Amino acid sequence: MKNLSALIKVTPLLIPFAVVAEPEATDSDIYQLSFEELLNVNVSIATKTDETRASVPSSITVFNSEQIHSLGVDNVYDLMNFVPGFQSTRGDWVGAVPKEHTRGVYLDTGHVLVMIDGQRLNESSFGKASVYTPYIPIEIINKVEFIRGPGSALYGSNAFLGVMNIITKKRSNQLSVGYGEHGNAQAALNLSRQVSDETRLYANVAFNKRSGDSYFGGAVKDPLESLFVVFGGSHQALTWQIRFNRTQLDEFLNLSRYSPKNEHKSENYAATLEYHWQATEQLELTHKLSFIEHNIESAGLIVTAAEIGIMEGGDFLVGPAWQSRDLTYNLDGGYKQNDRLQWNFGVELSKEEQSKAGVRTSYYDQSAGDIIIYNHTYLGGIQTISDYAPFYPLRQDFDSYAGYVQAKYRFSEQLSVFAGARYDEVKDIDDKLSPRLAFVYGYDEVNTFKLQYGESFRTPVSNELNSNDDVTSGNPNLTSEYVKTTELVWHYQDESKQFDVVLFDNELEDFINLVPVNNEQAEFTFDNTFETSMQGLEINSNFNLNDSTWIQGAYTQLFDEPLNGSFKKFAALAFTHKVNDFEITFNAIWRDKTQVPVFEGADIEPFSQDSYYLLGATFAWQWREDAVLQIKVENLTDKKYDVFDPRMTDGRVPQEGRNLRLQIKKSF
Repeated sequence: MKNLSALIKVTPLLIPFAVVAEPEATDSDIYQLSFEELLNVNVSIATKTDETRASVPSSITVFNSEQIHSLGVDNVYDLMNFVPGFQSTRGDWVGAVPKEHTRGVYLDTGHVLVMIDGQRLNESSFGKASVYTPYIPIEIINKVEFIRGPGSALYGSNAFLGVMNIITKKRSNQLSVGYGEHGNAQAALNLSRQVSDETRLYANVAFNKRSGDSYFGGAVKDPLESLFVVFGGSHQALTWQIRFNRTQLDEFLNLSRYSPKNEHKSENYAATLEYHWQATEQLELTHKLSFIEHNIESAGLIVTAAEIGIMEGGDFLVGPAWQSRDLTYNLDGGYKQNDRLQWNFGVELSKEEQSKAGVRTSYYDQSAGDIIIYNHTYLGGIQTISDYAPFYPLRQDFDSYAGYVQAKYRFSEQLSVFAGARYDEVKDIDDKLSPRLAFVYGYDEVNTFKLQYGESFRTPVSNELNSNDDVTSGNPNLTSEYVKTTELVWHYQDESKQFDVVLFDNELEDFINLVPVNNEQAEFTFDNTFETSMQGLEINSNFNLNDSTWIQGAYTQLFDEPLNGSFKKFAALAFTHKVNDFEITFNAIWRDKTQVPVFEGADIEPFSQDSYYLLGATFAWQWREDAVLQIKVENLTDKKYDVFDPRMTDGRVPQEGRNLRLQIKKSF
């Protein structure tokens, strides 16, 4: 109800933008792009310069607005299931948030950097973007860019095994409403107005709610409530943006147990101000000041009253009431020395902190200042203790500075070389140098070969260093983990097809993993536990069968055993066909069998999940020039399956069932 109230309050502020409908260029409108246009979407995430799929010196995957809608997903994290090397499943951490699998690595600590319009969402307390931002609706999105592999040479920590940059809509005027099973309701509004020749304003608002499916014989559901608001604009060389989002994920899974009393709420406030200066014909500079505040209030069931013999109190639930903030200044520059040599460079200054570290708990002893479970310390429900002494060490600064330089040199029409490095220092924690080198050779008009090398790192976060609760304890002696990646890429593209074949080798060192304190797997700590290597093959493809039919696919084969029960082989395929005003897309996600053995003496069960398919479909009818009716379904057959999570005693986390929705979109 609070989210709906906030939406009602925000909407009148946005109405002035809808006065004039713009006939000029807009964001990618659904069902308007040709196959050739789908292939020729440029990407800037991998170099901070505009590159084609052939020229970019990284393994990349790009989705534009039409592709995203045709795949039938409603949360941007679900796009990972159609990206080679990536998968997204529901797991346990602080709430049942999306967890990424990346080239055989399935851990909790943020090995993929997630950004919205270039502003990072990963933060200093948990490291994972999805803990504080677990739901990003596709209705606000114009394009999503993925780097499959290292990105620290440009973006620093967390750009470890991949980067996802979400680009929001800025030139769209559209209203959409939808309804689906399990109480699914959705409404979104995209507005854009050219105020003058030099000034444009835009706004995106999306509200999503569902009551959820039932699990464990109806004991719990997986409800969702989300509000996402983006407001921004540009005037001459100045651009700005303000964002707010709130997500509520209750019941289901939190801190390894299920309970209808579990709760998880996150809120984020963000603002950016950017100025682009064309200093000379060769030199351009961009100054960017950004601020983001993350808030979380969460609590999960640890033990029931009956299990501990409490007669007058209730179940014991506990979780974080945390806040982190980040104020960052970036200077990015580009200098074209001549037709062959181009430089990119930049500096970053960041003042980051975990500013609050309270606790949400159902038991608390005021006199002792700590959580003690007795009948008389029961609080009558979950309450927030803002001043919680055991969490004092979590209030830590993560101030940092960084600088990078990158050169692109064209030896000939066929051969280009990219070389660069970035140096990061996080005050009192660690410092790292992240180099990169890439050779891009265009053999002919359709074949390009690439040899790429890069190093990336991830700095330990506050939860890993200083955590002190009933489930996890921190380790202040942790060091940064890092990876050395070598990739050999063959890119092919003509008028009717495009594909990439990538062979990669990841050398993983000083990896931080969650490890059990004892055989019961009830308490955990963090440690730089191991060094390993991971090799594999990735294929990404698009084929045009005729003017109205095309296929896109992704396949991943790891040559080594993945970590923590991730998938060794997986694939995705989408078939799209257009007939006049109708378009239909069928898609399928396939994952190979997963088995996780247990060590002798461990008090947990072995995990096994047979291979399975997840089928989906989207049907669209453009019944008017400015209106589209869509029917979307994920997991069409309502497949029941589990994904492994090391925090669960049986290793099993049930995944989402069928998600059927009807949506109407009206452009103006």
